[in-house]
Amino acid sequence: MSRVCSICGKGAMAGNNVSHSNRKSPRHWKVNVQKIGIVEEGKVVSKYVCTRCIRSNKVVRKVNAVKEA
Repeated sequence: MSRVCSICGKGAMAGNNVSHSNRKSPRHWKVNVQKIGIVEEGKVVSKYVCTRCIRSNKVVRKVNAVKEA
């Protein structure tokens, strides 16, 4: 599964774990993406969308599109 949001393009970030003695070891953070059905150009398609885009209503979910109609 591609861990990139298809709406905002958010992807994995890299950084360091920092211990109490200030030693640094590399690590990375994955994006919380969900595969959901969204409405695009009147059709329902499945895409990977981050939870920030879902919460901020940047997409119309297929469940909500049926209720509105």
